[in-house]
Amino acid sequence: MIGAIIGDTAGSTYEFANVKTKDFPLFAPRSSYTDDSIMTIAVGSALLRASEKSMDFSGAVVHEMRRLGRAYPSPMGGYGTGFQVWLLSAKPEPYGSYGNGSAMRASPCGEIAKTLEEALCLARQSAEVTHNHPDGIRGAQAVAAAVYLARSGESKEAIRRYIDANFYPLIETVAQIRPEYAFESSCRRTVPQAMTAFLESENFEDAIRTAVSLGGDSDTLTCITGSVAWAYYARRGLDERMRVLRNRAMELLPPDLREVVDRWERRFGQI
Repeated sequence: MIGAIIGDTAGSTYEFANVKTKDFPLFAPRSSYTDDSIMTIAVGSALLRASEKSMDFSGAVVHEMRRLGRAYPSPMGGYGTGFQVWLLSAKPEPYGSYGNGSAMRASPCGEIAKTLEEALCLARQSAEVTHNHPDGIRGAQAVAAAVYLARSGESKEAIRRYIDANFYPLIETVAQIRPEYAFESSCRRTVPQAMTAFLESENFEDAIRTAVSLGGDSDTLTCITGSVAWAYYARRGLDERMRVLRNRAMELLPPDLREVVDRWERRFGQI
């Protein structure tokens, strides 16, 4: 969860002012959490509620996304029109979206899962309450699976093979993606690029910088990259730079959102 929040915050400044370099201020004066962090935290909160109170996860995720989405409109904007309607609807129903919103919020499903199959199942449930298009579900499952594999000790090559075989062909390198990549809100044109940024990274911060340098929908792209990179690099323990980035991102969250992250880390550790 925290890797997604760091990525979202770092990418927020550059969503509509892309930089095609890794040399930039990671936390700029206008850096902020966005809808990506809010909805990631909502999914995490739903998983906590479901596990602590034996609630149905699908019902819990609808409740928490609507509760936090209404309480915390994204400071940087970002909620799509369909999602805003869903948030305020008296009877919220999925609306067939294949946008990358399902993928950016799915990382807690991979963090909590005891098996790969559970990660996939939870990701599907987290997605299909809004993004019930097959591409929307696929994006969420790819992220949750990558997070699960990363924290479970799998190598980057094993993660690459799994995503390539089951979700998206990872055939382009960062150098090939970067020159022409522009704003894209679909899962199929966001998740593979985010995975590639992680796979070519040298450490957590480098993963974030690489993702931002691709351009596109920077906060969401970097949110996804950050969630997988954090699970992968944190399994060896947090280095000092990771701790600094975590604390900086947490400082920018409102107290209620920060409290959910604190509860998550107390229960599941800093993954």
